[in-house]
Amino acid sequence: MSAIQPRIYLASQSPRRRELLKQIGVNFEVLLLRSDAGRRMDVDETPHAGELPEDYVQRICRDKATAGYAALRYRGLPPAPVLAADTAVILDGKILGKPDDAAHATELLRLLSGREHQVLTGVALAMGERLEVEMSVSTVRFVELDKDRIRRYLFTGEGKDKAGGYAIQGLAGAFVANLSGSYSGVVGLPLCETVELLKRFNIPTP
Repeated sequence: MSAIQPRIYLASQSPRRRELLKQIGVNFEVLLLRSDAGRRMDVDETPHAGELPEDYVQRICRDKATAGYAALRYRGLPPAPVLAADTAVILDGKILGKPDDAAHATELLRLLSGREHQVLTGVALAMGERLEVEMSVSTVRFVELDKDRIRRYLFTGEGKDKAGGYAIQGLAGAFVANLSGSYSGVVGLPLCETVELLKRFNIPTP
């Protein structure tokens, strides 16, 4: 008797996205976008000159989903839709990105302190020639963060490799004075938009 094939593949190493998919009961398998011998599967996430943040986020998640489906075929895996996502933190119309080091992480949190910023998360689903994208936009306002509070937070290592240098689902949740939009979108995978995409591909959803 053959094993049940995954309903979808998740082209992401993010444990947060895995947990969110599990939360809504979606059957998935993680598909890593590593480079195979003689073929690059990774995605260049460098913003284009003059590219708007909304366009950037949607382009990257589209590219990740497309690369994921190409990797699926190249490796001879059973065909199924490939889900990918990309999250960006925007302040004053500019993408803040992930911190390069502790000094950069400190600067990011100083910039966000006491201010509103936007979190954009694009979600894409690819299957064969078909590719569809959704995006969530959330507004987050931080309380004022003094130097000691930023230092203590960075000491935990929680914000490492996170857009904007923080993780709302962790200790940084206490920084949030107000959130308008999708909490799961700020975490990294907006569940409402994700379910809408999955429905279009006839994937069982809650």
